[in-house]
Amino acid sequence: MASVQDLKRRIRSIRNTRKITKAMELVASARLRRAQARIEAMRPYADRMMELMVGTARASSSVRSLPLLQRRESVEAVAILPLTGDRGLAGAFNAQVLRHAFAFSRELEAEGMRVRWLVSGRKGASTLRFRRLDVLQAWTGFSDRPAYADAQALAHKVADLYVEGEVDRVVVVYNRFVSPLVQQVVEQDLLPIPEHVLEAGGDVEHQHLLGDFIYEPEPEEILERLLPVYVETELYRALLESAASEQGARMTAMRNASKNAGELIDTLTLAMNRARQAEITQEILEVVAGADALTQ
Repeated sequence: MASVQDLKRRIRSIRNTRKITKAMELVASARLRRAQARIEAMRPYADRMMELMVGTARASSSVRSLPLLQRRESVEAVAILPLTGDRGLAGAFNAQVLRHAFAFSRELEAEGMRVRWLVSGRKGASTLRFRRLDVLQAWTGFSDRPAYADAQALAHKVADLYVEGEVDRVVVVYNRFVSPLVQQVVEQDLLPIPEHVLEAGGDVEHQHLLGDFIYEPEPEEILERLLPVYVETELYRALLESAASEQGARMTAMRNASKNAGELIDTLTLAMNRARQAEITQEILEVVAGADALTQ
């Protein structure tokens, strides 16, 4: 049995750890609120941009010739872009994205396709390098607070790979924020731009930008400029969703850690009280035995 001093030392250490986990929970909660506000702020922009794309595409019959819309006759190489965090202590946030990405890559390889890797976040980059996978490019340092410029950097790279023919398909894998307790892994085709985006306007609710317009310059030229912006916007939205999911997962993980620390403190305190009682009992027995020895 551990001594009273050992148990006191362990309880003190766990209490200090609980202070850290509670502080991290509060920080993650504040960052989560900011991340949710950023997602809500960018939705109107994304909706209006989507409506403009749909209206421009319907005004022209030759938009399918644009590079980012062209579909390959045979898909030989696929780029997978998992969005992970730069730090851990977020439960299964990073693991579930990478697990899904690896399962998806095995399916592609089983069909005879070649997988090429891009990654965002230090955790994903280190895992891919540990597995000795060929990483074309890794981006780090912005997982908890991504900026639009970060999404542009990712978008320019994947667009260049697709236009130059190095890959025939680009898929991004990330955690979609549902609630602080729930993060859903999403596998989204980024390039070529899906047909339903231009045909039905994606998930945009308001389709009022449909009418008879005169375009200057031509619709094809306008759409050629809008398509890269669409890719940037989709990646920015995915980065924001991933950032909110990371903070939600970290907040939940730290809350569970604080709860477990409290339960462990209660268990150790009970063990310490029993050990102290045993020591007191032993001292009383020694005193009684000594008194008996003196009276004899």
